[in-house]
Amino acid sequence: MAEAKTRLRIVTPSKELYNDEATMVIMRGVNGDLGVLKGHQPLTTILDYGILKIKNGEQEKEATLFGGFVDVQPDAVNILTDSAEWIEDIDIQRAKEAKERAEKRLNSKDSNVNMLRAELALKRATIRLNSKK
Repeated sequence: MAEAKTRLRIVTPSKELYNDEATMVIMRGVNGDLGVLKGHQPLTTILDYGILKIKNGEQEKEATLFGGFVDVQPDAVNILTDSAEWIEDIDIQRAKEAKERAEKRLNSKDSNVNMLRAELALKRATIRLNSKK
């Protein structure tokens, strides 16, 4: 018997990352992780930075998500995010360098440093590095 599937669409400001079916979608919301199957109750919530898992039968695909929101309907999941990338596309060296730069800015005594921007850069770099483990 075939597994029930839902339509998943992931859109960033610059591209459509995914538009296909999935048997399960797991993502990080601001109130914790959320798993969605076909027939899920309607829900709209804000997404946190984290890893998105897309299951399609025996296959599994992972991406990083950096904020946004999700609209869940019984037969569709629509994710609008500020940024997303497939795990296999992450450049580890670049992520390490970004983490070092962010940590340096956060430890700086310079009052012109935008601390929120540095904290978010550190969070993105850390998620990228942790996703490759």
